[in-house]
Amino acid sequence: MKLASLAVDGVRRSGVVDESEQTVMVLPTEIGTVDDIVRGGPEALEAARTAAPGAPVPLSQVRLEAPLHRFNRDILCTGWNYWDHFEESKGKRDGQDPDGRPEHPTFFTKGPDTVIGPADDIAYDPDLSAKWDYEAEIALVIGRDGRSIPEEKAMDHVFGLLVANDVSQRDLQRAHGGQWLKGKSIDATMPLGPWLTTADEIDDLTGLRVRCEVNGRLLQDANSGQMAFSVPRIIAELSRGMTLRAGDVILTGTPSGIGNARDPQIFLADGDVVVTRVSGLGELRNTVRRTRLT
Repeated sequence: MKLASLAVDGVRRSGVVDESEQTVMVLPTEIGTVDDIVRGGPEALEAARTAAPGAPVPLSQVRLEAPLHRFNRDILCTGWNYWDHFEESKGKRDGQDPDGRPEHPTFFTKGPDTVIGPADDIAYDPDLSAKWDYEAEIALVIGRDGRSIPEEKAMDHVFGLLVANDVSQRDLQRAHGGQWLKGKSIDATMPLGPWLTTADEIDDLTGLRVRCEVNGRLLQDANSGQMAFSVPRIIAELSRGMTLRAGDVILTGTPSGIGNARDPQIFLADGDVVVTRVSGLGELRNTVRRTRLT
C-alpha cells in the first residue's frame, strides 16, 4: 500500500496511490492523516486498506505533500553507511576523518523543519553556506514502539519506507566541532516522499536502486545491498537502551557520488533540478530556489 498526503478543500487527507495507473484515491476523513495511520497500529492500517475510497484522481492533477507532518523528535540519521561513500570522502573532511572504518553505525539527527514535500522547492541561501550537497537516501518509518530491539525482530517495527534527500551544507557540517547537526538542519531542505510504501510491499530490502540526478546528470547510482550496516542492524543498534516510537523517521545513509567528494566538486545552486529515485518507492523532483534564511 502506498499512502500519500494531500490537501482537499484546505484539509489534509490521506490517499492511496496506484503507481501503475498514476492515480490517487482519497480516503474517508475518518481514516485520518498518514500520521494517524502510522501511529494507529495494525487496526488503523487495516481500516485504511478496507475503507471505501473516493474516485481515482490523476496524480498529475494533485500536489502531494510530505507524507508525514507530525514528528516525535528530530529525524534520526545514519552516516557513512555505504563503504564506497566512506572511502570517496577520505581526506576531504577538513581534518575530521576517523581513524578507520566504523565498527558500528554512525548516528546523527536533523531538525524536522527540514522536511519538504516531493515537489517542493529546496531552500537555498548562499549567504548561509557555499557548499550545498545532495544525498539520495532510503528512509524508513517506525510503526511500533520498541527498545533494545533484536535484529531478527527489527522489521516487525517498520511501518514503511520513503525516498529522501539529505541535502547538506558541508562547510556548516565541518564548522561546529565535528558535530553534524547544524550542517544537516537548515529549514526546508530535505525532500521526503513521494508517498509512504508499507513494508509488506518490499520483497527485498537489499535490492533497491538508489539514484540522484542533478539537471539530468546521474550523479549517484547504487544498490541498497551495498549498505555497510543493514536496516535491521541500524534499528537494533539505534534502539539499544533508547525507545523508538511509532512515527520516528530514520534515514539509512547515502551512497558514493556526493558533490563534495568529486573532482571538481559539484554543489547545488539556484535553479538546479534535483531528482531522487528509489526503485519501488517512487521519485522526488525538487528545484533549488534562492531563499533568504539568515
